[in-house]
Parts: sequence; C-alpha cells; structure tokens
Amino acid sequence: MSSVRVLAGTRKGAFILTSDGKREKWDVSGPHFGGWEIYHMKGSPADPNRIYASQCSGWFGQLIQRSNDGGKTWEPVGNKFTYDGVPGTHQWYDGTAHPWEFKRVWHLEPSLADPDTVYAGVEDAALFRSADGGQTWQEVAGLRGHGSGPRWQPGAGGMCLHTILLDPHDPARIFIAISAAGAFRTDDAGVTWKPINRGLKSQYIPDPEAEVGHCVHRIAMHRSKPNRLYMQKHWDVMRSDDSGDSWQEVSGNLPTDFGFVIDVHAHEPNTIYVVPIKSDSEHYPMEGKLRVYRSRTGGDEWEALSDGLPQSDCYVNVLRDAMAVDSMDSCGIYFGTTGGQIYASADSGDTWSAIVRDLPAVLSVEVQTLP
Repeated sequence: MSSVRVLAGTRKGAFILTSDGKREKWDVSGPHFGGWEIYHMKGSPADPNRIYASQCSGWFGQLIQRSNDGGKTWEPVGNKFTYDGVPGTHQWYDGTAHPWEFKRVWHLEPSLADPDTVYAGVEDAALFRSADGGQTWQEVAGLRGHGSGPRWQPGAGGMCLHTILLDPHDPARIFIAISAAGAFRTDDAGVTWKPINRGLKSQYIPDPEAEVGHCVHRIAMHRSKPNRLYMQKHWDVMRSDDSGDSWQEVSGNLPTDFGFVIDVHAHEPNTIYVVPIKSDSEHYPMEGKLRVYRSRTGGDEWEALSDGLPQSDCYVNVLRDAMAVDSMDSCGIYFGTTGGQIYASADSGDTWSAIVRDLPAVLSVEVQTLP
C-alpha cells in the first residue's frame, strides 16, 4: 500500500507528517530548523527521498536545505543567488525606481525527471535554476530580460515569484507567476518569456487591462491537461484553455472571489478547489466559517465543503502555497492555516479533519504519495 508524506513549512520551523494509505493516523516529525521561517519545502518527483527546503530568517538571511533521506537529516547547500546580466530597476509602490535586491526564496520546484535539477522563485522577483542539487544557482535571466521588469511592483507580501509550473508533456515549457506583475510562460526552457495576462482585469492599476501589473496569487494545472490553467487572482478566479494566451473568469457563485490558494484534483482535471477569504483587507473566512469551495465543472458552479471544518469564530487565513493534493485512488486534499492547523480530506473534499493542530502559522503545504 502506498503511503503519504505531508511537508509543512511554518513561521517557526518545518514539520513532516506521514501516514499509511488509509490516512487516518499521522506521525508528526519536527520542528526541523526550529525558529526559522520555512517558506517552502518540496520533494523531487524523480526521487521522493530528495527534499528541498527554503529556510529564512530576518537575522541570518536565506539558506537552502537539502535532505536525501525523506527529511530525517538535512544539509545546507549552495546559497549564493546573484541577479545576473539584467541591469535596471523595478517599480516601487509610489512609481519610483527601486534596484533589484535578493531577499528570500518563496518557492522551490524540483525537476520532474532529475532530482539534482531544481528551480527557485525569489523576492525580488526572479527565477533561478540549479543543476547540481542546489550547490550552485544561476539566474534564468531571460525572465527579467523580457523588458517589462521596470513595470513590475510588489504586492502586499512583497514582489515575489511564488509559482513555478513545469509542463509534464513539454520540458521546454514553464509557467511562473509574480505578485504583482502577472503570469509568464517560456516555450524554450527560459531563454525567452511572454506575459500571459490577456483577459485579466485589475481595478487599481492605471490600465486595468495592462500587459503586466496584475496581482496573481496562484496558478495551478493538471498533469493530463497542461494547456488548461487555473488562477486565483487578487480578485477573481480565472481559467485558461490555451496555455495562458487568454483567460476567462470562472468565479461563478462563489460568495467572494478573493483568496490565495487554488488546486486541482489529482484525477479529475475539471475539479478545482479554492478557499474564499472575505476581502483584500480582511484576510479571514466570511462569517467566521471556514469553507473550501469545489467546482467539478472547471469553474462557475461551486459548492461549499464544510463537513469537519470549524463553522463559527474561525478567523484564519490560508496562504498561497498552503494547499496540495495527493495522488491516491481516492484523492486527498490538504491545506494549512495561519492558525497552525492542517486539514485533510481523504475523499476529495467531502469530509475534513485536522491531522495536526497548534503548529506555528503554516506558510506552505506539499504532499508526496510514496510507493
């Protein structure tokens, strides 16, 4: 029987939860790197025992940690990230020019085929790649060299490259998303990039239909349909059926279309999940009721999932990297909250339970389905 490993990054360390295929009882290991912010952890699809973690501290800076034994032991690897080859500035909140500076790694995305190849999305927004297990890093400079970089500006959480999607059918195609610049795609392994934001509308930017400047919170894809993308924007849930060349809104009957996370069922490419939050100034569920919303039609038609979730006095947030799915026959859905709970459903969202409580605020959740 397969087993499941949940990788949780929190404000005060990393936690690893494991269970057998029934997903009823969970063992909790951690905190690893206690006291450090763990922005993201992710395992290699090519070698499940290879895990990368982004460890960050306002006092001690940024470290990349690597495990070769499923998170039992860790070693720091190369941590030199240098913006390379693309001079210039980006735009600050007030429109003034601001030099590029490296602050932290928001997201790590291991290659689908090679455990030693891994991408890193950083703040200020740039994409880096390592081909030697994280020992050395090179900027994928074509992204900032696209020409729109001077018009990128930070979202409320910083100007972060937070999403990296690797097309499983085309190794040369990569999608990324930046807050607040938008989504971009390369079809030549990062040499050149194009913005893919047509159809997005953002109320508070000077040109609401601008090529760049949109605050994309998260994008997701299903392995079997990599041309279909889903997006949770600052406001609006969106879908693209042409690899991001155009987008349509699919918020439908959601009570609010503001949120951070979006993910896709492992076996049903039309089934997607979001967690609506009240507004961009009130980052908690409406009416204090924590509900996941599921669409089985690729958007527009949504149903609230609340069985097992708190339905009163709940004012947590679910951050952009804090939802993931497993690939068991009965798909498991997982998400973490700023209140330190990780909720799981072993039946595609019909029922939920907290598999751990009282952790530090959860920043990211990833899941590995192990043989």
